[in-house]
Amino acid sequence: MKNHIWRPLYVVAAIVVLILVFRIFYVPEDFGIQERGYTFGFHRLGNEQEWKEFPAKYRDSSYCQDCHYDVTEVFTVSQHAMIQCESCHGAAFDHPENPEKLPIDRSRELCLRCHSQLYTPSSGRSNIPGINPSEHNVGIECSACHNPHNPSLEEM
Repeated sequence: MKNHIWRPLYVVAAIVVLILVFRIFYVPEDFGIQERGYTFGFHRLGNEQEWKEFPAKYRDSSYCQDCHYDVTEVFTVSQHAMIQCESCHGAAFDHPENPEKLPIDRSRELCLRCHSQLYTPSSGRSNIPGINPSEHNVGIECSACHNPHNPSLEEM
């Protein structure tokens, strides 16, 4: 082969070798998938205890049930039952210790993440009722008409 073909191949090979040498010195030995396979993805084995002690920022909806049983009782049988409370209310990191109301995102954009009409449906997401946001109640928050805890009920 001619030099104009070999030179770029040498450059690419040199870059690959540099990356591999850099990886040897930079990536810790205990970094990898470990004995549980890809369940937890790549992580540092020596770092596991540190992450176990790290306080959880997000909780699941069962965390909210003890104090908000009236809302969660309605919510668990609604169409939104599979959505965690914190998806709309924000992280409940220190909510019982700091009982201020969690911020509620009432923006149309939050609802439209799932309810914007799909024009090329290709997944289970197409089973969710969608609207055309440029035609359906433009400029009005969805919660002005719909109860987010039970969206089949209208509030008006």
